[in-house]
Amino acid sequence: MESAKFKLYLGADYVSAFAMSAFVALKEKQRLFELVTLDLKARENYQANYRDLSLTCKIPTLVHEAFALSESSAIAEYLDELSPGPQKLYPQDPRQRARARQLQAWLRSDLLVVRKERPFDLVYFGKKDTPLSDDARAAVERLFFVADRLLGEGAEHLFGDWSIADTDLAIMLNRLVANGDQVPSRLAAYVHRQWDRDSVRAWMDIARKAPAIA
Repeated sequence: MESAKFKLYLGADYVSAFAMSAFVALKEKQRLFELVTLDLKARENYQANYRDLSLTCKIPTLVHEAFALSESSAIAEYLDELSPGPQKLYPQDPRQRARARQLQAWLRSDLLVVRKERPFDLVYFGKKDTPLSDDARAAVERLFFVADRLLGEGAEHLFGDWSIADTDLAIMLNRLVANGDQVPSRLAAYVHRQWDRDSVRAWMDIARKAPAIA
């Protein structure tokens, strides 16, 4: 089991925030894995062979032996339960672990307007010139409130030691930091710390082509 190789299916453009989260989880767990890319613009993720693998036609999907699993948070939980060491992806305290999962679920289910107006590809390819709408600003304020409450004063990470929830929160915040939007200084510093992890650097070091301008 420990020596088994994994496959991570993701978009060929390497810009998905959810794919990044799964990639970071694999790197943090020091797992050997192969990246398998799909052309999402050509809708390869809706072809029968991938549909049958992923069930939901979504990326990323992790394949381990004969088991395939989609949804980046589910992937992280599976990896952590599969082998507790060397790096834990979730806090060991039950309440902190539940809070980390709550945060992950909220980041994935809310803040759609922020994801739309500050798409994650700007982290790789440059800023958006348009100001945030009123709805987006309200969502950003909710994001800042949650981040400020969960990140203790002077803390490097959310729950003492690093967890995958730190990567997920930093991904959302970096949509704003990378764009030059106004972000509280300690939250911006938190993003930069998370972006300096080896696992995140490995993701950012992947070569990408900027999308063609229409």
